[in-house]
Amino acid sequence: MGIIKAAKLFYDYVTKDEHDEVENVIHAVSGVDLDVEAGQFIAVLGHNGSGKSTLAKQINALLVPTGGTLWVKDMDTKDAKNVWKIRQSAGMVFQNPDNQIIASLVEEDVGFGPENIGVPTKDIWHRVQNSLKAVGMLEYSQHSPNKLSGGQKQRVAIAGVMAMEPECIVLDEPTAMLDPSGRKEVIETIRELNREKKVTVILITHYMDEVVHADKVYVMDDGKIVLSGTPREVFSQVEYLKQLRLDVPQVTELAYELKQAGIDVPEGVLTVDELVKALERHKNR
Repeated sequence: MGIIKAAKLFYDYVTKDEHDEVENVIHAVSGVDLDVEAGQFIAVLGHNGSGKSTLAKQINALLVPTGGTLWVKDMDTKDAKNVWKIRQSAGMVFQNPDNQIIASLVEEDVGFGPENIGVPTKDIWHRVQNSLKAVGMLEYSQHSPNKLSGGQKQRVAIAGVMAMEPECIVLDEPTAMLDPSGRKEVIETIRELNREKKVTVILITHYMDEVVHADKVYVMDDGKIVLSGTPREVFSQVEYLKQLRLDVPQVTELAYELKQAGIDVPEGVLTVDELVKALERHKNR
């Protein structure tokens, strides 16, 4: 079993009237199967309302399945006695960093999590230094978070989770509120943590270009996983993704249009370099 595994996972949002009678049921997650190996970089795509954020919150035990089972390191998230350990194993970063930053100094904010899980004081500051260094924010340790840019704040939020030393980080649209520069900063930080620290990453996003380096991509629609595979396999399905109201990376879209026009380029092109080489081969034929 992988570090994260879901079997026939369901989650329903239920609304009730003033008489406590069920008024409406929304099936946000419907029969999802998932198996994430330790150290993988997993991306989950989907338009708004597809169920991807609900899935993310279940991995951190913020929501408990209404059907099926989700295990984090072999711990069933439905078992209340596992919740504390699950949240230590799978940290969570949300889309608005201001919702996670609570201290007046960066280093104090990063140290808040380890302090609350009982890490000895002498070890906390060692973790704080290492985490800030890992996200490239060590020089800002004495700064006020309020003076930081959106991308810098999000990196501090990631450092705060890293300081708790989880084996897995779930990031729920962490770049949704950032400008292009901030988005680039955060995605590079996430990739480096995965590559250098071997942290398992589950990235929830609707930005296609953020997932081209993922090990595996899952696409959700109407609470279900409707497509999965490597980024190349997924982005080869341009027409299907458009039916799901999703875009593809710009270079993938360009390659697709060129192919439609009769130019011999491969499907699922992910980078500009790939496209340039394909066009050079086509030209030299």
